Amino acid sequence: MKKNVIISLADANYFELLNDLIDSIKRFKESDNLAICILDAGLTKEQKEILSLKVDEIKSAEWDIEVPDFKVKGKEWLKSQVSRAFLPKYFPNYEKYLWIDADAWVNSWETIELYYKGCEKNKLSIATSADRAYGRVLRAEWFLGSFARIKSQNYKHAKSSGFSESIARQVALKPHLNIGVFALQANAPHWQIWQKNLKIALSAGKIWGSEQIAMNITIYCDQQEVEILPAYCNWTLIEALKFDTKQNTLVEPYLPNHKIGIVHFAGKNNDQIRNNKNFISKVKTVDGDLIEMKLRFNN
Repeated sequence: MKKNVIISLADANYFELLNDLIDSIKRFKESDNLAICILDAGLTKEQKEILSLKVDEIKSAEWDIEVPDFKVKGKEWLKSQVSRAFLPKYFPNYEKYLWIDADAWVNSWETIELYYKGCEKNKLSIATSADRAYGRVLRAEWFLGSFARIKSQNYKHAKSSGFSESIARQVALKPHLNIGVFALQANAPHWQIWQKNLKIALSAGKIWGSEQIAMNITIYCDQQEVEILPAYCNWTLIEALKFDTKQNTLVEPYLPNHKIGIVHFAGKNNDQIRNNKNFISKVKTVDGDLIEMKLRFNN
């Protein structure tokens, strides 16, 4: 019996991205020691047949927390914002659960091991976008000369999701934790607390982003244990990537140019790459040259 599992979710539109992710995992021999399971949020029969040859199990995602129909509007893929908080329910009997969004791919197995290592002793293992390469993490509206109104992603989402001003302020200036990739042990207390906070967020705010602010509140307000990993473990600032021609790999833009662990095409800025596997990006090399390359995973 395999002890650890990697889980993702997709609908028919994200099938190619999900297939890329799975192929990027399975090219590493170490992947033989863990399971890969998929949550189906609208895959076609043919797509599931293809995936079934590569993964251990496929199950239909559900609305584990009831959501009004007007918020769903036929977007079944939004189940990813809910079902990831219930992974042990879908796929029981594993010890460590690693979630990776379908629009990401694995570039370094070292990062997979880091996520599993980080979640030991009932910690949440997760990366943050508060990184030297990401630039501004807060916005300020200046008025009356030297006074400013601070705005942050955590604060905005906490308020729009119905949490109190006190809670919103507690998370406002904390490093934003990106729930697109995370690891948790099966018996970690985070699951139940996350579900509690997610229920609040879903009842008052939008579905999109609800699971993320719910987990940030779980860590910063409910004071659950966390192991915050470097940004290269879940890299979303695609335009800042550099390429190391000697090592033939994508790296961080600044010294020591650490190898990117997981490339994640999150956000509207990456729509073209997500929608077109052959999209050509211009990427700087660590030697200062500018090259053209495809950034989607290619086996």
